[in-house]
Amino acid sequence: MKKNEDKPYKGQCLCGAIKYEVDEMTNLTAHCHCSMCRKFHGAAFATFGEARKERFRWIEGEEHLKSYVADNGTTRQFCDSCGSSMTFHAPTGQDDIVEFTLGTLDSDITLRPDAHIYVGSKASWSDICDDLPQYVDGRDSEKIT
Repeated sequence: MKKNEDKPYKGQCLCGAIKYEVDEMTNLTAHCHCSMCRKFHGAAFATFGEARKERFRWIEGEEHLKSYVADNGTTRQFCDSCGSSMTFHAPTGQDDIVEFTLGTLDSDITLRPDAHIYVGSKASWSDICDDLPQYVDGRDSEKIT
């Protein structure tokens, strides 16, 4: 398998209206199984990576970003044209971190998800078939495996 990790990493929404670059990601990536991520992504889970704000930048179409603030205070940004999920921010999260959806990356990365989070509310029809650690809620909650 070709490992092309040219930096900055580049990503975009489905329609290409929004584009971003990431100079460097942190080592934390996770599959989130919470019911809100499932509904927002229309999938069994959402996979997020993160970068420090100074290492992440919108390079085109930032005006197409719309935000949805859920009852619990989490904010999800998405494209107003194609609906692609772009970022996530928890009200208790670090303000210097951007959590972004790994599925929007166009660049190859060698970094791999290291955990399953919010497994306590995962879809009953989805099985977790890897050996990554699983947490009932966030990484600071009870570890299942």
